[in-house]
Amino acid sequence: MTSLRTLGSSDLAVFPLALGGNVFGWTADQDRSFAVLDAYAAAGGNFVDTADSYSSWAPGNEGGESETVIGNWLASRGNRSEIVLATKVGAHPQYKGLSPVTIKAAAEESLRRLRTDHIDLYYTHFDDPSVPVEEIITALDRLVKDGKVRAIAASNLSAERLRASLDFSESEGLARYVALQPHYNLVSRDTYEGDLQDTAARAGLAAVPYYALASGFLTGKYRPGARVDSARAQGAGRHLETERGLKVLDALDRIAGARGAEVATVALAWLAAQPTVVAPIASARTVEQLPALVAVGELELTEEELAELTAASVEGRVSAEA
Repeated sequence: MTSLRTLGSSDLAVFPLALGGNVFGWTADQDRSFAVLDAYAAAGGNFVDTADSYSSWAPGNEGGESETVIGNWLASRGNRSEIVLATKVGAHPQYKGLSPVTIKAAAEESLRRLRTDHIDLYYTHFDDPSVPVEEIITALDRLVKDGKVRAIAASNLSAERLRASLDFSESEGLARYVALQPHYNLVSRDTYEGDLQDTAARAGLAAVPYYALASGFLTGKYRPGARVDSARAQGAGRHLETERGLKVLDALDRIAGARGAEVATVALAWLAAQPTVVAPIASARTVEQLPALVAVGELELTEEELAELTAASVEGRVSAEA
């Protein structure tokens, strides 16, 4: 049985792979989403990640579709107490930004769609520089004091604003961020590594990286000349055009072959071994895609394997970003 990990300074214990809910109500309808959620829970998974804006980008959708699917699943399975539920505020078309009024109203809508009386982990989805961190933290603290949110976190936040937020929480004795959701994977390391990761480490924050598989590129299904039927094919395929992407694939292939593991599992295992990372996020639109993801909890890479992947992901960095 895969052991759970504590999320930063919170009392939330989570499975080492967070199931991304961005596909629910988009490329996975409710029946298929229920099947994926059932399989994830059956494998011991308990950490489900979504956002109030998912999937407003899809034609005919207005946002909230993923939360609605997850809420229906929780209600039909009667397992709310077994699931650590994470959602986000700030990007829904009708609730954009992080003003205190917006945060309060958006949280109520999320609770309604999720069919629950509390959110376990509530992220600010994108920073809103027009709102002082003091106002954001105070609004989030009110949700915690009201029992509607258990712990707060941030996504897509600069190191400077993160430090200011933490300092304010500390000085005023208010709710404090316990986790950070950065864009981070083997072929996208620059956004998180450095000042932001150092700040998270010093503050004892848990990292829960999104795009952990680079929109599917790190599953190994994208190869030169191969056609992949996926809504995210264009974003994933661009890594084939970089020296770094090809070197990373080669290293993943070697290690996966030697360990008898899936390429996706090895990529997630590298990420899970990085400082501050507690649980990478990955989504599955079919049950068949799930085993390679949840297997990350059972695969511990050697120091040599980690070093090989790290070296491959560093080589070609300059040419890839020029």
